[in-house]
Amino acid sequence: MVSSSHEALHWVFQKDPALLTRAFQKVLRVPFPEPRDFAVLNTDVTEIEPVERRVDTLMRVETDEGAYLLVVEAQGKKDDEKRASWPYYLSYLYAKYRCEPVLVVITQSSATARWAAEPIRRGLPGWDSLTVRPLVIGPDDVPVIANEREAERDVPLAVLSAMTHGRGVKAAAILEPLAFALRTVDGESAAVFGQLIESCLGDSRARDLWRELMAEIRYFFNNPVAEKVREEGRVEGREEGRAEDRSEITLQILEWRGIPVSSAVRERVLACTDLEQLKIWSQRAIQVARAEDLFSG
Repeated sequence: MVSSSHEALHWVFQKDPALLTRAFQKVLRVPFPEPRDFAVLNTDVTEIEPVERRVDTLMRVETDEGAYLLVVEAQGKKDDEKRASWPYYLSYLYAKYRCEPVLVVITQSSATARWAAEPIRRGLPGWDSLTVRPLVIGPDDVPVIANEREAERDVPLAVLSAMTHGRGVKAAAILEPLAFALRTVDGESAAVFGQLIESCLGDSRARDLWRELMAEIRYFFNNPVAEKVREEGRVEGREEGRAEDRSEITLQILEWRGIPVSSAVRERVLACTDLEQLKIWSQRAIQVARAEDLFSG
């Protein structure tokens, strides 16, 4: 499994290849043709000479307008040597597969995103023999999906949001809604997405919070009562379970932040069955100075 944010940032597209074209359309506003089929290809672009070159992720996309190669590069920082290799990657892959290559760079850094987006020009001044214009997905491009319903509508896109913002101050706001949204996918996918997100979180407190949330998710998928609710699709039981889980999460956030929780506060939170009210309290739990401030306003 992935062991670093670099691997996670491009591996997420192998988990859900269609996410990449949705990112083109929804995030970058690039009119990419509707895909019909995907194939993950060998990332090796080494020639006979003993110089090893590999792209991070390579996918072939079939559309009604033809086939495309999506070359995904995860970039942690500025690297002029790596940037110099991108024109070679595209030329080599076109010669090998005879279909149009599209370079996509994904990063958690706004500065790196601006650097990567600059066109690469080769040739005479004013007369380029070759121009490479990477499509860049960075924190300034991907929206912060901090709403549970919005996260449920497109879980992989919400995962991408958490990953690209994972080293910024907005990461914490994404985690809790995303944790609840992960319960709408299968257990295996939830586990994979959870590990990808953890690899991209730069703050140790955010990682600790995410591990707590993932523990709740694992319990949800392993609990036979929760499994019965999912299988039977009972709305009432599902809503009660979500309210109970959110109550526990609210208290855990306070405890994680080192804020004392009195028995009166604990009882009031656990007794609440209003999911919308619990959402408000859980959001306040990230910022309040005292547990009692959950109920202010």
